[in-house]
Amino acid sequence: MSGVRRVAMLSLHTSPFDQPGAGDAGGMNVYVRSTALELAGVGIDVEIFTRDAGEGRPRREALADGVLVHHLEAGPRRRIPKETLPDLTETLADAITDVADLLADGHFDVLHSHYWVSGTVGLTLSREMNLPLVHSMHTMAKVKNRHMRAMTSPEPADRVAGELGIVAGAARLIANTTTEASELVSLYGASPDRIDVVAPGVDLSTFHPGDRAAARAALAFPEDQFHVLFAGRIQKLKGPQVLVAAAAELRRRRPDIPLAVSILGSGSGSEALALQPAIDRAGLTGAVRLYPPVTAAHLAQWFRAADAVVMPSFSESFGLVALEAQACGTPVVAANVGGLPQAISDGRSGLLVDGHSAGSWADALERLYDDVHLRAALGRGAATHALAFGWQRTALLTAQTYRTAVDRFPTAATR
Repeated sequence: MSGVRRVAMLSLHTSPFDQPGAGDAGGMNVYVRSTALELAGVGIDVEIFTRDAGEGRPRREALADGVLVHHLEAGPRRRIPKETLPDLTETLADAITDVADLLADGHFDVLHSHYWVSGTVGLTLSREMNLPLVHSMHTMAKVKNRHMRAMTSPEPADRVAGELGIVAGAARLIANTTTEASELVSLYGASPDRIDVVAPGVDLSTFHPGDRAAARAALAFPEDQFHVLFAGRIQKLKGPQVLVAAAAELRRRRPDIPLAVSILGSGSGSEALALQPAIDRAGLTGAVRLYPPVTAAHLAQWFRAADAVVMPSFSESFGLVALEAQACGTPVVAANVGGLPQAISDGRSGLLVDGHSAGSWADALERLYDDVHLRAALGRGAATHALAFGWQRTALLTAQTYRTAVDRFPTAATR
């Protein structure tokens, strides 16, 4: 079996240095950063290529030993919505080729692209550099359109075409869950024998159970409050508006519940959602509070200070927030969509909710408030469930995918 020593990882629309929960940054940032660090730990050097957003970072920056980040000059040196990045794909591909030519030995063993914009660039580079392309979708236009068609404009046709081209041209596809793998087959015509299912991990050194009372005291939440937390990008796809509606319904039917809802995150480009007006109209000013994104260590404290973490997403390839919250011993109430049923053990580490009606979500929260023993049992189960997920395992399985891609990639003479 061929050895893999150096990987070019493409994460063009968002940087591993970006703060998750802000702008277009989210679980994918954590995924890219954590996987790269663990790959370096097993002897595979990773060079990550991302776009320079004009934040003053050096052109080349070490993330850690064995992980180098290149900030490419492509397009305006500022943050731009990811929806506009397809116009820059040729510029990005040229920039990456220029950087690759300047490397000491000019050699990579494999390309690994994340999200469709990077994948289209990856296809170009795969042909130019005669290298196998491994691609991770993270989200898919056809899946998003199926779940969000009544709420937002459909994903553009060029994205669908781009994803179809990636599925047809990539040497290997990495899916987060078996659900995502089946969607690649049924919606995109992917060959099952080119798909590897590799679950994301969780940083158990940061996200772990701790002193709940101390965490609540540090964040000024009284012990008797029923504290519900949402952490993620503030956009319709993630469903924070569902939580606001559920909080209003719960307040209407159970004014005796000392409810406190915290929403951590910020808007995301053209998909940003203004929540405060909805909160005010529902009469929840003060009960539902908005907070900016926080660092991982601070986020772990927020998880420990919550009675439940809520994920009312309409589409989710996996849901890293669910793993991180569970690792802190906090049960998760999540939508029964996408990869969330595999990230959460229903009835053991959290609760899955069908649909997005305010009543259904209020029912789940009311159940958790009333049944203290259930809440405690789910918290214990959550911490245990999360132990099965680690980034080292993700990296080892990803490395196996790289080796398979290299072994099965035809040489220039046989293509």
